[in-house]
Amino acid sequence: MLIYFAIIIAAVLLIHNFVGQQIEVSGSSMEATLHNEDHLILEKISYETGKPKRFDIIVFRPYSDDKKTYYIKRVIGLPGETVQIIGSDIYINGEILNEDYGNALIEDAGIASEPIQLSNDEYFVLGDNRNNSKDSRNPVVGIVKGKSILGRAWVRIWPVNSFGVLKHQ
Repeated sequence: MLIYFAIIIAAVLLIHNFVGQQIEVSGSSMEATLHNEDHLILEKISYETGKPKRFDIIVFRPYSDDKKTYYIKRVIGLPGETVQIIGSDIYINGEILNEDYGNALIEDAGIASEPIQLSNDEYFVLGDNRNNSKDSRNPVVGIVKGKSILGRAWVRIWPVNSFGVLKHQ
């Protein structure tokens, strides 16, 4: 019986550390896509075999020395690209990004008011609630390194009436 119990505990720990885990949304920075107290399943495998894509909803650690804090944002800029926000328009490599995830016109471009060149393992992320989001425009958060990304928000499991796979692309 102890052997079976040990196997079950080991399996749960492996799944939690390498496959997926449950997380809770805290705040309104991803509204109207995600809401405060939504519960999600974080999927970790796809970024072990590939890299985040534009518009993926990712979970990352914004501060390397704080293992308890995580943010949920949408990938806008990819490695090697130049990102700039002029007015309410997001430019990727000098061309306007066609997207409809933001729920309002951008009021503050933050550090993206000047062109930002992303290196090989850097991502520019924004919350969907553009004017109520602490994201890559904020110098405290800044550009997200690939090693800080925990995984991709995959499925909303709570509230039950909103259960479903999240739209990324």
